[in-house]
Amino acid sequence: MSHKPSAINIIWLSMILLATLTAAYTGRMSEVTKASFDSAKSAVTLAIGLIGPMALWLGIMKVAEDGGLMRFIARGLRPLMVRLFPDVPPDHPAMAAMIMNMAANTLGLGNAATPMGIKAMQELEKLTPKKGTATNAMCLFLAINTSSVTILPLGVITVRAAAGAAHPAAILVPAIIATCCSTLVAIVAAKLMAGRDRDPLVSAAPIPQEVEAAAENEAVELCPPSRAGKIFVSILILAFGGAVIYRLSAVHSLIWSTTMINQVSNWLIPVLISAFLIFGYFRGVKLYESVSEGAKEGFLTAVRIIPFMVAIFVAIGMFRASGAMDIIIRLFSPLTSFIGMPAEALSMALMRPLSGSGAFGLMSEIVNRNPNSFLSFLVSTMQGSTETTFYVLAVYFGSVGIKRTRHALPAALCADAAGLLASVFICNLWFGRL
Repeated sequence: MSHKPSAINIIWLSMILLATLTAAYTGRMSEVTKASFDSAKSAVTLAIGLIGPMALWLGIMKVAEDGGLMRFIARGLRPLMVRLFPDVPPDHPAMAAMIMNMAANTLGLGNAATPMGIKAMQELEKLTPKKGTATNAMCLFLAINTSSVTILPLGVITVRAAAGAAHPAAILVPAIIATCCSTLVAIVAAKLMAGRDRDPLVSAAPIPQEVEAAAENEAVELCPPSRAGKIFVSILILAFGGAVIYRLSAVHSLIWSTTMINQVSNWLIPVLISAFLIFGYFRGVKLYESVSEGAKEGFLTAVRIIPFMVAIFVAIGMFRASGAMDIIIRLFSPLTSFIGMPAEALSMALMRPLSGSGAFGLMSEIVNRNPNSFLSFLVSTMQGSTETTFYVLAVYFGSVGIKRTRHALPAALCADAAGLLASVFICNLWFGRL
């Protein structure tokens, strides 16, 4: 049975061919050639750099899984998740992994969210009877992930504070509203496209009997801690509570300032790691063995995603170096001015789904140039309310070898467009320009 090529194939080929064609007219063929090699190198470097975080967080997630935390979380949010993901069994580890990924994205924990998302995708892959093809649940999860609600865009706030913005955290409310609009559109678009993109082999993903049997027979050997061990860890928890009270009393006048927000961001990762490990310890999980076993998956996953990241990064690098993006910006500048978007913000809108580091660098340059301008406020909101769609698609689908992405990319791009348009509208409203 033949299938039409998925959107990612068409978009990827178009970017390569348009970059080559544009370079032929602009005389930038040498820049495009250099960009192709540099982008491939950057993709491998980034993938290698992900090995450490992935090994760490997949190891921590393994502790949570062995201790049963994933099942507890999934049961608590079962009513909502069952409605969103009817093809995924309520008690399956994929449910809890998706929830934890969304929670990490909500808190702005990018480094922690990626391994959790990969774990969720690996669990979802176990439910599909047709390997290499994205299921409806995978497509919806990726669309939500690329538009997930971010309550604390800490990186953007830090850049604004360093640039001397009068109110660095002023983008919080506009960014939250914009990202909520993006997430809502992601869910609606994925559901509608799933209804149109019917494929009996992937539209429903029941658990195979062998998977159910394996899940039942997977009994983790637990070793409950001694009474002395429990007392010792409890004392440490109480001591930490005292440290929290001490720090709050020391900076009580700065609770709502940017300094306090940055302090919270610095505390989140160590607290999460410690909380997972303490939970596993009290549940009797063999912590060192579980972390080591989970870390192995991080190494294998990082190697597995390299080909997909190289393909995406090369296309993006060639497209940028050829000048094709500059031409698109000039062509669309009349439309952007009509909707209240400065022409300079269009480059940010086009860059955001393609390159996270490129968009962050562009946002930083605009903010440093004039931190209190409308343009600075707008690009900061865009950065804080949207995600790098092609990077997420390459990493998440690459981690499980998905080649037929079905409607995942169109749904994610619809969410990106909604988030960007919502950012423009809200920022114009916020600045009193409407």
